[in-house]
Amino acid sequence: MRILIGGSSSKIFHLQEFANSLEKIGITTKVVLDIDYSNGYPSRKIAKWFKNNNQFKKLIDEFKPDFIFVDRQRHFGLSAIKSKIPLIVHLRGDFWKEMKMAEETSYKSFPKRMALKKWYEIGDECFKNSQIILPICRHLKKRTLEYYPDQNIEVLYQGINPKNWYYEKGMNLKHPCIGLVQSANIWEKTKEILLLTEIMNKFPQITFYWVGDGPYTNEILPKLEKFGNFTWLGSLEYPNKIREFLSEIDAYALISGIDMSPLTLLEAQLMEKPVIATNVGGIPELMIDGKTGFLIEKNNPKDLEEKILFILKEISTQKMGSEGKKFVIEHFNWEIIAKKFKSILEQYLKNSKN
Repeated sequence: MRILIGGSSSKIFHLQEFANSLEKIGITTKVVLDIDYSNGYPSRKIAKWFKNNNQFKKLIDEFKPDFIFVDRQRHFGLSAIKSKIPLIVHLRGDFWKEMKMAEETSYKSFPKRMALKKWYEIGDECFKNSQIILPICRHLKKRTLEYYPDQNIEVLYQGINPKNWYYEKGMNLKHPCIGLVQSANIWEKTKEILLLTEIMNKFPQITFYWVGDGPYTNEILPKLEKFGNFTWLGSLEYPNKIREFLSEIDAYALISGIDMSPLTLLEAQLMEKPVIATNVGGIPELMIDGKTGFLIEKNNPKDLEEKILFILKEISTQKMGSEGKKFVIEHFNWEIIAKKFKSILEQYLKNSKN
């Protein structure tokens, strides 16, 4: 079995890990940057619209895949549909909610609205013409079924390689501390971080470190930096500097307004850190509330305050940290995810013959 995997530059590292795990169980793979082989409007890389028109066909002729796996809904997926090769769509986020949020925030001008409309059409074509849709969590599967109830939809979690997450000294932080690793790309996600402004003055002994950046950084950073026990570290190189950061923090917090399968939550648990995370989207599927960390309700500063008090006690015992590492290894390591993926393909092939 041969699978061509296409995705964005930000996910190539993880897609290659996925591919390596598939190779170990007898599936031949090739991972490519999707825009190098198929692109067009409304992508801003106009020079590639026509330059790579023949690249996709050449790629198919040379590799001869049995399936094409796309990690996002772009022109690469449209080219896959035209090739008549079975298409597998991996869905990482709530496509429909994110489109609506984009329309209400950063895509208000006419040109941007036209671009957004086109992105929606491309996504819809990929979903409708796929043989399998693989949402990244059960919560997202329910959402996908609302729009495509007749499609073949199976959950495929984001995997992780436990060997990449080990203690590495290199970052000097003030203790005790709580670390956050999350981007500021989507307002609905980002604005929830402001919950910290309601509780930081109650924990002057704790330093809160935020790693991340994005279009909405300037919307929240001035409010956070008013507190002397808050420090913004900007973006850190992945995975090495992120590993150093997670090595040094005492606990991890994911304070998000919308999320499906945040990889940092798995990474923090592998680093044996107790975690606090907002009870939204697929987050509850990635941890065990009360055992590997604590879930908090959205926009509830009192809940966050109470859970921080619990976490301060857990830091000294380290029991939650060890339970978190065990949980992630048993459920999300790439070997398990690869075998699940193979079983999904085998079931599809079996059903296709009937």
